Formats: sequence, structure tokens, C-alpha cells
Amino acid sequence: MPTTILIAEDQAMLRSAIATLLDLEEDLTVVASVGRGDEVLAAARDTRPDVVLLDIELPGRSGLDLVGDVARALPGCAVIVVTTFGRPGYLRRAMEAGAKGFLVKDDPVEELAASIRRVLAGEIVVNPLLAAQALSASPNPLSEREREVLSASTGGATIADIAGRLHLSPSTVRNYLSAAIGKTGTRNRGEALSLARDRGWL
Repeated sequence: MPTTILIAEDQAMLRSAIATLLDLEEDLTVVASVGRGDEVLAAARDTRPDVVLLDIELPGRSGLDLVGDVARALPGCAVIVVTTFGRPGYLRRAMEAGAKGFLVKDDPVEELAASIRRVLAGEIVVNPLLAAQALSASPNPLSEREREVLSASTGGATIADIAGRLHLSPSTVRNYLSAAIGKTGTRNRGEALSLARDRGWL
């Protein structure tokens, strides 16, 4: 039986191209493809794939947040993150959540097929350059709540906006933002947000 694959990728043309190329491999078959993060779990439960290929920047739900959910919902399924955003912080989060691979979209599709086979053989497969960067990168200093509050501050959201969205008091929001600014060594929440995104901490 061929290895079954679910693809989660928001760019329709790229999603279709990956599916077409993987289907050309005799031992691989794509059983589902979705364009939104909030469609992944339902599609995975319906098709029970051997492998889920997850993009990170998905509408509806982040691929990084889905890694652990897929692993828990389908314990025998291998999750491989395939992303444009090759950041050490993203790699750390994905691996800690249970991903079996972390690849970047610049890699040739033949390498993707080979990586799928290696993961199913029990290996952990990571883009070599990104692995080297991750080894030298500093760990994420932000707590889960600090990340959540900092992420919610995007787009010029006010303290009141963030507090309402996260069901926190304004003073608590200020405390979390102050802690995030201090831990990132930046001057304000805009700089903290930018730095945290660049490092893959959010």
C-alpha cells in the first residue's frame, strides 16, 4: 500500500503542484489537501493519513499550533513542517510539539519525497542549514502568556483591545508586555513584536 499524505498549504497553486508531483511517486499518494489551518484536523480524521505536510502560515490556525494536535489526534501519523519561514525558533517549537521533519519550500520536491520516506523509516529530518542555525540560536525567553499577549498587540491594538480579546485586565496586559519588552531587550512593544517574529518566537 502506498504512503498516504495530507497537504495543508494556503497557496492553491503550490498545494496543487506538490500534490501532483508527489502523486507521481509510485509509493506515495495524496489523499487530501486543505488551504486552512482550521480544516486540518477534520480532514486528518476523515482520511487517516500516514503523513501530514503542514505549512506554518495558514489562515484560521497556525501550522505550529497544529503539530501537537495532529500528533495527539492521530498518534501513528508523522507531521512534517514545510514552510517558507525557516526560522530557528519555529524549528524548536515544531520539534518540541512532535514534528518529525522541518523542511523549507526552497528544497526540491524530490528531496521532499525522500524526506517523507526517511521519516517513515524512523528518522528525524531537518533542513541542514536551519539545523545549524538552531544550534547557535538563543532559546525563546518568552512565556506562553507573554507570547500570546505580544501576538495580540499586532496591528496597533490598544491595551484595552488586547485585554478584551484575551479576557485579561489592562494592568495584567501591561505587565506581560513589559516583561516581553524586557526579555527581548527592546524599547517598546512594536520592537519586541518585530524581534520575536524574526526569531520565530511567536
